[in-house]
Amino acid sequence: MRNIVTSDITLRAAAEEKKETLSFREKLTIVKSMDASGIDRIELPGMDGTKADAVVLRTIADTAVNCAVALDAGLTEESVAAAWDVIKSAKKPVLQIVVSASTVQMEYLYHVKAPQMKEKIAALVGCASALCENVELVIRDATRAEEGFAAECAATAEAVGAKYVTLCDDSGVYFPEDWAALIESVKGACSLPVYVEVSDTLNMAAASAVSAIRSGADGIKAACSTGKYLSLDVFADIYRAKGEAMDVACALDITAIHKTIADIALAEATDDETEIAEDAEAALLGSDSTFEDVTSAVKTLGYELSAEDNGRVYEEFCRVAEKKGSLGARELEAIVATAAMQVPSTYHLVNYVVNSGNIITATANVTLERDGEKISGVSIGDGPIDAAFHAIEQIVGHHYELDDFQIHAITKGREAVGSSLIRLRANGKLYSGNGISTDIIGACIRAYMNALNKIIYEEN
Repeated sequence: MRNIVTSDITLRAAAEEKKETLSFREKLTIVKSMDASGIDRIELPGMDGTKADAVVLRTIADTAVNCAVALDAGLTEESVAAAWDVIKSAKKPVLQIVVSASTVQMEYLYHVKAPQMKEKIAALVGCASALCENVELVIRDATRAEEGFAAECAATAEAVGAKYVTLCDDSGVYFPEDWAALIESVKGACSLPVYVEVSDTLNMAAASAVSAIRSGADGIKAACSTGKYLSLDVFADIYRAKGEAMDVACALDITAIHKTIADIALAEATDDETEIAEDAEAALLGSDSTFEDVTSAVKTLGYELSAEDNGRVYEEFCRVAEKKGSLGARELEAIVATAAMQVPSTYHLVNYVVNSGNIITATANVTLERDGEKISGVSIGDGPIDAAFHAIEQIVGHHYELDDFQIHAITKGREAVGSSLIRLRANGKLYSGNGISTDIIGACIRAYMNALNKIIYEEN
């Protein structure tokens, strides 16, 4: 009986399909759930090149205890080194070299032909192998490559240290019976385990996965969310029903997989009954709660934070609890998402005063601290939040384009805690920031500061 490796590509798929960005907490939850569900590998979304993104990915990678963590290493030696720096502290790190092998994509994306592409694969896989024991060659468009070329790429990668090869059907038009010839060709050229990433564009993912396994594939990649990829719960059901007949085994906990996917779907739904139940729960913490109380509550929610992050969470908790009195689990999770795992702060908010009304022009006086020095800015604006943002820009001496601005309530009632999401654009890149407060203007200012500090951290 052969063992089949299962890889969860939920995080990567969400990023590639440009779905609504998952929050840091949601990513951690998915990784922890999959890690406990028998999944062999988890694939992270690609790096965007910012230091803030590297901090987040490193934290997520370190969360996995049982499964391997794979990350696209990019197409330069510099990007390979950067990717390794992100996942090297993971329990089982895997560097992926992702390439295209079809004639059109090689010339369009890389401006090379087949011989030069093999040279590029050899150089990148060799570079990655010098850093990481487990390197995977991913051929994104293997089903569109010239006959035999995917096999040549796999053999080239094996010669310089690759340990796995993945064949992908990114076009989504490969028939189930076509996998046999492709897998046989690759296995005939190298001794590497062959994984497949099938497409569900034509609703053939399940049939293609079965055909690939019966044709000798050593691993299957699937996602929790529906879309262009094989659904993980569908594959789990196939394995439960036909695994023995196919003479294959895997470590999947079928029940846990279904529960995880159900939990993700529930989290995405805006169900009023769920919100009411959460709001009605007894207060988790009060304004007199100690550092130990808060740390224990955070751990109960499923977060394993560093001492530094626990300190940040407690500091933010004290600020919110001073105004609200008591906080529930939902509010504490919002504080963790806002305060923990952040980049070092260059600017700290000291205080702010905002004046606004329907017969006066809104004004804001904001005081920030940098390197022990307090700096104040005063400005007017089209509303109190606009005025506050202008005051901050006056202090830092730079205007940043506001790409997105959202406000919503985390909880209900007159003492609801508000949350703000800010996205600033600097040097062509987007930087997001979150802020929470019982005062929505304060939440917006803190979100702006969060994004601003990420920009400054990146620039320095």
